[in-house]
Amino acid sequence: MKNIFIYIVLLWSGFVFAQNEQLANNYYEKGDFEKAKLIYEELLKGSPSNTQYFLRTVDCYQQLQMYDVAEKTIQDRYNKYKQGIFLVELGYNFQLQKNDSKAKSYYEQAIDKIKTSPNDVYGIGNSFEKKVLLEYAVKAYQTGMQVQPNYNFNFQIGMLYGQLGKTDLMIDMLLTESYQNPQNANLIQTQLSRFMNGETDNTAFKDAMRKALILKTQKDQDIFWNHYLSWFYVQQKEFGKAFIQEKAIYKREPESLISIVNLSQFAINEDDTDTAEEILNFILLNTKDLDLLVESNARLMQIKIDKAQEKDYPAITNELQQLLTTYEITPFTLSLQLIQAHFLAFNLKKTEEAKAIVKKALELNLNAYQQADAKMELADILLLEEKFNQALIYYSQIQLDLKNDVMVYEASLKAAKTSYFKTDFEWALTQFKALKSANTQLIANDALEYFLLINDNKAADSTQTALKQFAKGDFLIYQNKKPEAIAQFQSILKAYKGQEIEAVTMLRLGKIYESLKDYNSALSQYQQIIDHHSDGIYVDEALFFSAEIYNDELHDTEKAKPLYEKIIFNHQDSIYFVDARKKYRELRGDKNL
Repeated sequence: MKNIFIYIVLLWSGFVFAQNEQLANNYYEKGDFEKAKLIYEELLKGSPSNTQYFLRTVDCYQQLQMYDVAEKTIQDRYNKYKQGIFLVELGYNFQLQKNDSKAKSYYEQAIDKIKTSPNDVYGIGNSFEKKVLLEYAVKAYQTGMQVQPNYNFNFQIGMLYGQLGKTDLMIDMLLTESYQNPQNANLIQTQLSRFMNGETDNTAFKDAMRKALILKTQKDQDIFWNHYLSWFYVQQKEFGKAFIQEKAIYKREPESLISIVNLSQFAINEDDTDTAEEILNFILLNTKDLDLLVESNARLMQIKIDKAQEKDYPAITNELQQLLTTYEITPFTLSLQLIQAHFLAFNLKKTEEAKAIVKKALELNLNAYQQADAKMELADILLLEEKFNQALIYYSQIQLDLKNDVMVYEASLKAAKTSYFKTDFEWALTQFKALKSANTQLIANDALEYFLLINDNKAADSTQTALKQFAKGDFLIYQNKKPEAIAQFQSILKAYKGQEIEAVTMLRLGKIYESLKDYNSALSQYQQIIDHHSDGIYVDEALFFSAEIYNDELHDTEKAKPLYEKIIFNHQDSIYFVDARKKYRELRGDKNL
C-alpha cells in the first residue's frame, strides 16, 4: 500500500511538472517573459542539470534586460560544468549589451576550448549556429577538424557558406564531400536542390554549380562527375544535356542502361518527347533484353500516337502489328497489346476489335498488376461505348484487387468520372471529394477540379441542366470527338451566357483548340476569362495557358512575360505558381539557357 501511495505521488508530481513546463512555454511563446522566467526558475531548481530549462531561463533574463543576472547564472554554470557552450552564452550576453570586445573575447575562448576538449565542438558549433554567428560556427567546425582529423564537418561548413552567401566555397565544399563520402551524396544533392529551386533569385547559384561540375568533369576523368552533372541537368529539366552525360557514362560502363531508361521516363513526364524519342532509340540499339525492348518500343509507339494526325494512322497500325508479330502475344508484350487496343478504339473507332485484343490478353498468365492494366483498358473502351455500368464493374474490380495501391486511385478517379459522364452528380461528387486527398498529386488536382465544377454549378442551377450539357461535352472530349465537343460547348455559351458555367466552358474550348493547334482561337477563349471572370477560380489557368502558348508555340516572349508575372503576384495559391515563376525568370534572363 505504501509503495502504491509513493507511485501515485510521483506520477502526480510528474504530471504537475509537465503542466508547468507547458505553461512556461506558452508564456515564453507569447512574449510574457516575466511570468515565463518565474516558472523556468522553479523548473530549473527541480531539475538543475536540464540545459533546456537553463537556456530558457537565461533567455528570459536577457529579454528582460537583466544582463548582470544572466551573466552570473551563465558563469556559475560554466564553473560547474566547464562546457564550452557556456562561453558562447557569456559572449552573446555581452553582445546584447553592445560590448563587442568582451563578446569577441568569450567567442575566441570557446574556439580555444575546442583545441583542448575536441568533443565540445558539437555543442559550440551548434550554439554559434543557433545565434546566427555563422563565421564563428565555421571557425569552430574547422578547428574541430584540425584537432581531430577523423572529424568531418564538411557538410555543416558547406551549408554555412551557403547561408553566408559564399556560393563558390559552398559548392566546392559540398562537391568535395560528395566525392570523398559518396554515402552522403543524396543528402547533399537534396540540399543543393533546395538552393537551386528556392524562393530567392538563384541564377548565380545555378551558374556556379554548372561551371563547377563542368570543370570537375574536365579535370577528373572519374565518371562520378558525369553522374553528378547528369543529375544537375535533370534538376534543370535539360534532359538532352543529361543524355550526353549518360551516354558518356554508358560508353565506359556498358553494364546497365537503368539510368538512361529512367532519364527517358523523366523526359516523357515533362513532355520533352523529342529527347525521349532519342533516348529510347538509343536503348533499342544497345540492348537485347526482351523486357527493355518491348517497353522502349511501347513508349516510342505511344509518343508517335500522341503526335499523330489521321494520315499517320495506317503506318502506326502496321508498325504495331509488326512489333507484336516480332515479339509475339505473351505477358511480356502486354503494354504493346494494350496500346494497340487503345489505338483501335479511340483513334480508329474499332471498339469490337479493341475489346477482343484485351479479352485475349486477360486469358494470358498475367500477374495482378498486369490484370489490373488490362481491366483498366477494357473499362476505358466500355466507357467509350457508353456502357457506363459495365465500365464501373471493371474499375471496381481493380479497386478490390489492388487495395491501397496507386493504381486504385486511378481506377477510383475513372469511376468518379464515369458517374459524372452519366450525370450521376451526387455520387460523383462524393467520390471526387474523397479523392481530393489522394497521395498522388495529379489525381488529387484532377479530383479537386471536378469537385469544384460540380459543387459550384449544382449551387447555381438546381435543375443541373447546364451541368448535364457540360458533362456531355466532356464525354465527347473523352471519346476523341473534338468537333462535336466544340459544337456542344459553344451551344452552352449561347444558352447560358453570363452564368456560373460560362468561364469553365471557355476554358474547355481553349484546351480543345490548343490540342488542334488553333492557338488564336484558344487565346481568344482564355482572354474572355481574363477580361470577364477575373475574380473567378479559372483565371490563373487562363493566364498560364495563354502564357504557355505565347512562350512555347508562338515564341512571343514579350506577350508571355506579363501573363506569367500576373500569376506570380496575384495568384500565389495557384498550382501553376511554381512553373510560372520559373518560366518568368527564364524569360527575364535569370537562367543561362
